[in-house]
Amino acid sequence: MKSVKMQMFKKFTLKKFSEAMKNGSKGQAGFSLIEILVALTLLGLAGTFVAGKIFDQLHEGRVKSAYIQMNSFKARLQEFRRKCGAYPTTDQGLEALISKPSTGRECKNYPPNGFIEGDRIPLDPWDNDYDYKSDGKTFDIISFGNDGAEGGEDQDADISLNKKPESGGGSGEE
Repeated sequence: MKSVKMQMFKKFTLKKFSEAMKNGSKGQAGFSLIEILVALTLLGLAGTFVAGKIFDQLHEGRVKSAYIQMNSFKARLQEFRRKCGAYPTTDQGLEALISKPSTGRECKNYPPNGFIEGDRIPLDPWDNDYDYKSDGKTFDIISFGNDGAEGGEDQDADISLNKKPESGGGSGEE
């Protein structure tokens, strides 16, 4: 029974295909140049919209990554304060998390391997150094963002641990 149905299907399909081939070249010549240009324009507009959204997501991901790194520094800085009695000063910088500071207040309980592994403080998501400001009692960590320069707006805006965007909140101090 199956083979009879299959044979009928093949005959019907081949018959329709051959009829389409005979009649297909009559009447329609294809798409006009205007139709093709309209389709390409619509595809270009859709591509522009999608690319813009992708770049916005990329920037948003970098900002979130900067906050994650800065919060990690915050935890290490709080550990530094517990062991040493104060945060590293601006002059000592974040480098005080890697090697014992040689200037300023002495830290008698400084761990032999420091507070962060490695020999360099990680860079921000735009491959720039973080800016660290502290008087020993409070601190702030800043990434200068996409442009790598202080100030800026929109995607070039500075990202500060203590000044989160409207959706965030929080502080770098205890």
